[in-house]
Amino acid sequence: MKIAVAYENGNVFEHFGHSRQFKIYETDGQNIVKEEVIESEGSGHSAMAGLLAGLDINAVICGGIGGGAANALGEAGIEVYSGVSGNADEALEAYLNGELISEGVNSTPQGSAVGTVLGWPAGEAVWTGREGYMTLLLFLCPVILAAVFDKR
Repeated sequence: MKIAVAYENGNVFEHFGHSRQFKIYETDGQNIVKEEVIESEGSGHSAMAGLLAGLDINAVICGGIGGGAANALGEAGIEVYSGVSGNADEALEAYLNGELISEGVNSTPQGSAVGTVLGWPAGEAVWTGREGYMTLLLFLCPVILAAVFDKR
């Protein structure tokens, strides 16, 4: 099995479509057999899906990802695990142990602007995806309501 991680300086890169590198892991199911870092060559969102499909990648681990890229990867038969942050090797271990959960399209990786506003510390597991957006909505709701109903 081959897994690609959007990669930068040892960590999962924050957005699939802007990743300049991927760390490719080849496993026998539970153990890493081979690993290498490749350049994405600035291929662009959908073209990166073609690049990874050409390498026979089975799964991608990344921070955020847009709908177009997620669809292109899905059409190529590549599983997507998004909303991931932190160390790339640790993310792979979580994947191999069945502990990695994908947060879906346009997920907000920890340490992003939204995560910072909500007080999420970088490098730890956080709510992203649906839970993160609900938290943001609850955070902003009083501000929005005050602006709408304050007629002073």
